[in-house]
Amino acid sequence: MFWVPLMYAMSAVVVGLALPRLERRFFPDLTVGIDPGAALAILTAIASGMMGLTAIVFSIAFVMVQFSATAYSPRLVVWLARSAVINHSIGLFTATFVYSLAAVAWINRDASGVIPPISVWFAVLLLLSSLLLFVLLVERVGMLQVTRVLAFAGDEGRKVIERMYGTPFRSRRDPGRHAAPPSEASAAALPVVQTLSHHGAPGVVQAVDTEALIALAAKAGGVVVMTVAVGDTVMDGMPILRVHGTGQAPPLDRLLDTVELGPERTFEQDPKYAIRILVDVAIKALSPAINDPTTAVQALDQIEDLLLRLGRCDLDVGRMRDAAGHLRLDMPVPSWDDLVGLALDEIRFCGATSVQVMRRVRALLQDLRAQVLPERLAALEYFLLRVDKGIRRDFADADDQRDALELDRQGLGMAREQPGPANPRT
Repeated sequence: MFWVPLMYAMSAVVVGLALPRLERRFFPDLTVGIDPGAALAILTAIASGMMGLTAIVFSIAFVMVQFSATAYSPRLVVWLARSAVINHSIGLFTATFVYSLAAVAWINRDASGVIPPISVWFAVLLLLSSLLLFVLLVERVGMLQVTRVLAFAGDEGRKVIERMYGTPFRSRRDPGRHAAPPSEASAAALPVVQTLSHHGAPGVVQAVDTEALIALAAKAGGVVVMTVAVGDTVMDGMPILRVHGTGQAPPLDRLLDTVELGPERTFEQDPKYAIRILVDVAIKALSPAINDPTTAVQALDQIEDLLLRLGRCDLDVGRMRDAAGHLRLDMPVPSWDDLVGLALDEIRFCGATSVQVMRRVRALLQDLRAQVLPERLAALEYFLLRVDKGIRRDFADADDQRDALELDRQGLGMAREQPGPANPRT
C-alpha cells in the first residue's frame, strides 16, 4: 500500500529536521569523536546506498508479482502486493535515504566542527534495520514456492470456514436449529420498506455486517433479504438487499455501511475464494504450456481438506435470527453441490487425460464419502460417476483406463484397493 512508504518518508523528514535541533539545544557539548569529513562520508554513503537497495526491493517485488500472476493465479498478486515485509522494506529504505540527507546538513554546520552524534548514530541504526529487513525480504522470495502458495490459500480457507460455519456436526447436535417459527413463512411476504441498490462502477461484495443487519431488521419489524452473495460483482442500479417489514425503513446510509464493496474478492467471508485460488493454481499447472500435474495433485490435497471440513459442517448459515428466534436476515450461501462443483469440475476437465490427476480425484471422492454427512453423499456419487465416465471416454487404451481408475492419494505413487460401500459418520 502506498501510504506505508509515504508515512515512513514523512516521519523521516520530521525526525531529520527536529532531532539535530533538539540535540544541539539540549546536548551542545556531546561529541562523537570522529572527523567531520568521516561523518559526512558515512551519511553520504548511507544515503546513496539506500537508493540502490530500494531499486533492488522494487525489482524483487516486481518479479514476485509477475511470477505469481503467470505461474499460479492473477488473484495472488494482491496477496503479494500487500505483503507487510515488502511495504515496510520500501518505507524503511526511503526513510533511511531521506533522513541521511537531512542529517548531512548538520555536519560541521557553519564551520563549527560540531558533529551531532545522536543524529549520526540514528542513521546507522536505520541502516542496520534496513539490512535486517532486506534479509527478511530475500527470505520472502520463498513465498513463491508452490507448497507455500497452496498452504497459504488452504490456511485462509480454513480460517473462513471456522469463522462462518464453526464446529463440525453442529446440525447434528442442535436438530432444532432450523425449526422455523410460525411467522417465518410469511416474512418474505411483508411489504418492502427499503431497497439498497449499488450506484457507481462495478464492485465486489467482500463482506457483510450480519449483526448490524439483524439489528436493523428487528427495528423495521421484519427481515433483510440479500439479493447478492459475498463474492458477487454488483453493477450500477443492481439491488443489493431489500428490507421487508412493517416498521420504519432503515436509513440507506446505515444499510450501505453494512455491505463492504471493493475491487476484488477477499477471504474474509468467502470460503469459495480459497477454493477458487487452489483451482486456479491446479488448472494453470495442467495447461499445455506448463504441463505439471504434480502441482495439481498438491492443490487437490488442500482442496480435499477444505471439502472435508465443509462436508462435516452445517452449511445453512444464510438464515440468521435474533435472540428471540425470529428470522432477521436471509442471504445466499453456497450449497454442498456448489462447493464440490467449484472444487473439482475444472480440474476434472483440464486434467481429463492425466492418469495422475484422475487417480487423485477418485481417491479424494472416495475419502470424502467415508467422512461427510450422509446427505452429502449423493453429490459425491454423482461426481464420481462423471469422473469414471470421463476416464472411459478419454483413455482409449484399456490399460490406461485401468491405471486411471485406481485410487492413489499421491497421484502416481501408491495405488490402494477399491473400498467397499461408504460408511459415513452420523
